[in-house]
Formats: sequence, C-alpha cells, structure tokens
Amino acid sequence: MANHSATKKDVRQSRKRNERNRYYGKTTRNAIRDLKAIEGKSDAAKELPSVASMIDKLAKRGTIHKNKAANLKSKLAKKVNALAK
Repeated sequence: MANHSATKKDVRQSRKRNERNRYYGKTTRNAIRDLKAIEGKSDAAKELPSVASMIDKLAKRGTIHKNKAANLKSKLAKKVNALAK
C-alpha cells in the first residue's frame, strides 16, 4: 500500500475514474444492445443519434479508442439502414 498522501489520493481518484468509466461503458453497451434489438427502421433511426452520441463521449473521455468508436457507429448505421420499414 502507498505511504505518500499524494499516492493515496491518486489511488482514490483512479478508483473513482475506473468506476465511472465502467458505468458509462456498460450503459453504452446496453444502449447498443437495445438498438440492435429494435425491428422497425423508424424507431431505430430515432435512437441512433443518441447512441452515437454516447459512443462519441466514450471516445472523447478515452474509455474506448476513437477508431473503435468509429467502427461501432458505422456498424450500427449499416444495421439501421438495412432494416425494413
């Protein structure tokens, strides 16, 4: 265990950041799963911008890589566009 107060503070901060990142990541994964489950194109098209925004925020925070975010958004857009009305 760390002995310096600054190191102890860093441990506390990193634990807090880790929990926050895990929460946002899990919430986004659930939103992606729910979007994939939608059958109607109009409903999915309404949900896509909010899910894409969540993915962008993860990339901005550094929780996921920017290329992974781009790949996720691309795949979701393809899936939504391929849905029947």
